[in-house]
Amino acid sequence: MNKRRYTTQKHITWLAMLMLLVLGVVVLRYGWLQLIQGSELSERMKNQVGHDYAIQSPRGAILDRNGRELAVSTMTKSLYVDPNHVEDAAVLAADLASVIDKPEQEILDDINVGGGFVWVKRRMEQTEYEAVRKLIREKSYQSCLGFRDEAKRYYPNDALAANVLGFVGTDDKGLDGVEQALDGLLKGEIKEKYLTTDRQDRPILDSIFTSSRRYRGDYCKTVELTIDSGIQFIVEQELDRAVAENNPKSITCVVMDPKTGEVLAMASRPSYNPNKFWDYQPEVWKNRAVSFIYEPGSTFKSVVAGAALQEKVVTPNQVFVDPGYVMVSGRRIQNWSGTSFGTVTFTDVVKQSLNTGFAQVGLRLGAEKITAYAKKFGFGEATGIDLPGEESGILFEPENMRDSDIATMSIGQSIAVTPLQLVTAMSAIANDGVLLHPYIVKSIRNADDSVYEERQTKEVRRTIESATDKTLVGLLEQVVASGGGQKASVRGYRIAGKTGTAQKIREDGAGYMEGRYIASFCGFAPVEDPRITVLVMIDDPSTGNYYGGQIAAPVAGRIFSQLFRYLHIAPSSDPFANMEPPKNTPQPKPVKPYDGEVPEGKIVMPDFTGKSLREAAKLASDKGLSFTGEGSGYATGQSIPVNTLVDQGAGIVVYFKPD
Repeated sequence: MNKRRYTTQKHITWLAMLMLLVLGVVVLRYGWLQLIQGSELSERMKNQVGHDYAIQSPRGAILDRNGRELAVSTMTKSLYVDPNHVEDAAVLAADLASVIDKPEQEILDDINVGGGFVWVKRRMEQTEYEAVRKLIREKSYQSCLGFRDEAKRYYPNDALAANVLGFVGTDDKGLDGVEQALDGLLKGEIKEKYLTTDRQDRPILDSIFTSSRRYRGDYCKTVELTIDSGIQFIVEQELDRAVAENNPKSITCVVMDPKTGEVLAMASRPSYNPNKFWDYQPEVWKNRAVSFIYEPGSTFKSVVAGAALQEKVVTPNQVFVDPGYVMVSGRRIQNWSGTSFGTVTFTDVVKQSLNTGFAQVGLRLGAEKITAYAKKFGFGEATGIDLPGEESGILFEPENMRDSDIATMSIGQSIAVTPLQLVTAMSAIANDGVLLHPYIVKSIRNADDSVYEERQTKEVRRTIESATDKTLVGLLEQVVASGGGQKASVRGYRIAGKTGTAQKIREDGAGYMEGRYIASFCGFAPVEDPRITVLVMIDDPSTGNYYGGQIAAPVAGRIFSQLFRYLHIAPSSDPFANMEPPKNTPQPKPVKPYDGEVPEGKIVMPDFTGKSLREAAKLASDKGLSFTGEGSGYATGQSIPVNTLVDQGAGIVVYFKPD
């Protein structure tokens, strides 16, 4: 029994020693692997079972004022090659060419660049990605081919508002429009992340949670524009029709809310599809509403009329004698028709857009005042809207202006503006004379939908007094009701505005192009409560008809008509409702008639009773009297009684009432 016990203890001892020896070997091996070869083995494992991924947040969306998507981003796969690990470039190029729709030679050229990283195809479609992924597994190309996530920009509405939105180039960089102006806020952020993957490059363990939560970043903000895609569609549809009718070089339209300064629509033709911007000439990318300057022509007369009324150098019923043309500093300024309109009131001067009358008014204002009012209405400086490439326009310095410069500026020449500046100025007239800062970005939101910035209506300055503005609005309403802008009218609605026809300046600035014009119309409605301001500018129509009242006004009229329905604007109220009855005509004090011999330098006051405004003005002119008419219709009274002896050049006020 003792011998058997001894043998058992001996075996146990040897077994324990053997186990200690094995444990020691394991400990030594473990120490060797961890301490001596640990770094090398860890790097080898990392290369075999994981990858460095660049995780990118998608670019922020661009929405219209109603939340409709105008530009969105999705994450796509981009293929790269590591030329240092390519064994047979020709075979790899042939394999790839069959699945990614890229010429074999171009792929070979990419591989021949050398180095450790070269893009092969960026932002692949999902079908291409699946095909390449399958190829990598089947041909064991894991060592030389790989993918990276990149954001791809889509514009769901294709060409809608393209010139406003712009487009995005490589590396998620905005290259035009809002995409460029707000690139720093819209752009996503890239972060490097190591993911552990299986043999099919699928994330495992904690990497599953990392890949399922796509990084949102601090930069990919959502931008909401003031643009209404419904209004934008209506405008662009009408511009396409106008292009077909007039075949112009280009056409631009801007729609603004005159009470807030919000741009509701902004469009140009020709335009492009930002999803395929590379298929178009760079000239087409330009947003002409902010980057094109031109002489506004007669549309600028609305500003001149406002300045003249404000400075009291003219009244609506003041009479002008239109000879058909005037000579100013040796320059001939004539009416658009080339004919004389005879004796007219200032209201008629505005309605018929008479150059001779406005030249006279401009000279009365003078260089300092007419330039000052142009600046008050926002001309001569950029508006600061969130769009790239905005021009400031061109204004004379008053001290450098001759009389001919003043006269031509009064008719919308010798000044250059952008369409946005003009529609902003007209909106100031619609807004009781208060100029507002135009804006196209309504709000900016963070990735978690919290508000980053919200834009508000911002008043710039008052341009003219409220009473003056109401008078000016009345004159501009007459332009559409019975003047040169009648084709912009919409039955049942009160619209105010001004047409314009301007000869194009030569590109070298030396004079004007023969037979080349810019036709335009700018107006607002409804007059009693303005909701929209519309500018239509047609550049170089080739149909032979180039007057703003003939080709631009009808386009504006169709846009007004559709927008009234779209915005549910009720027909205008009776413009004569709630008006005070006319006051009794003031009667002059009786003066003893003169019946003796008329001395030299004196005039016997004639009888104006029963004469029309034009007849009375002609009679006063023939007698050498300074004539002022008040009211309309036929003469019923006069400030100086008949047969009174007065000096030559004396002023006479004649009162008129409808028949």
